[in-house]
Amino acid sequence: MPLPNIFTSEVAETVIARINRLTPTSQPQWGKMSVDKMLAHLNVAYETIYEPGKHPGPNFFMKPIMRLLVKPIVTGEKPLKKNSPTAPYFIIASDKDFAAEKARLIAFIRKTQQLGEQHFDGKASLGFGPLNKAQWNNMLYKHLDHHLTQFGA
Repeated sequence: MPLPNIFTSEVAETVIARINRLTPTSQPQWGKMSVDKMLAHLNVAYETIYEPGKHPGPNFFMKPIMRLLVKPIVTGEKPLKKNSPTAPYFIIASDKDFAAEKARLIAFIRKTQQLGEQHFDGKASLGFGPLNKAQWNNMLYKHLDHHLTQFGA
């Protein structure tokens, strides 16, 4: 079953409404991240798109593993598993400003929606190389949904 299309205004605004239900004291239903770190973690996905060079991406040895083994999991329609491993640059070690991370994430989601799926069709991702618009949608929506569900939003 296809995932909701994050490139549509309706889905983007539904996700943003879920983000707006979070508070600085929201607690995870699983995992170790605090809500501020989770928002920062979600922002990393968008930083890799809109802030090239900020994150190193996979090294020469990891790139084929990422493309062959991880890409189908991340860009497919099957939900992510709880406590799934993540790339090192997605790990947020320090506390973050909840309001600032929330505002950044909402801005990234709106920018992505406004650019639209055609902008992303064939665009290379940092870890997986070129993706089609469905793969971009699945990766972005699924990641957001996974962590918002983690925090009960």
